[in-house]
Amino acid sequence: MPETPECPCGSGRPYRDCCRRYHQGEAAPTPEALMRSRYSAFVLKLTNYLLTTWHPDTRPASLPLDDSPDWTSLQVLSSGEQRDSGQVHFRAVYRLPDGFGYLEEASDFVREDGRWLYVSGETREGRLDPGRNDRCPCGSGRKFKACCLNR
Repeated sequence: MPETPECPCGSGRPYRDCCRRYHQGEAAPTPEALMRSRYSAFVLKLTNYLLTTWHPDTRPASLPLDDSPDWTSLQVLSSGEQRDSGQVHFRAVYRLPDGFGYLEEASDFVREDGRWLYVSGETREGRLDPGRNDRCPCGSGRKFKACCLNR
């Protein structure tokens, strides 16, 4: 397992106390926890975890992550569950050579044999154009002008 101080999922907790336990095999307790751990797996390029937590009916045969973007932050917009189905609506921000983009997805999950699995999602992508005084999309918490504006 990669060692990273803060969990990429945006919880503010150390990785070792957050998503790492799911990456090591513990079942995520909610669809949101699974989605956050999957986002962290994309950041850390944990292909096996992503495939294992993908429902077999919709899972791709392979998942090359070599051309995956440089993911910078995650925002959960809403989440919920009803018995053995769940939904999570999120926005994940990534760095582009000349700025930032985002992937927004409304994801569907099912619970089978006590484990949540990702089924599918409706996505849309776009470009972010933050103002100088907006929070930086990189997730630092600083203003854009004091962080990534001049990179």
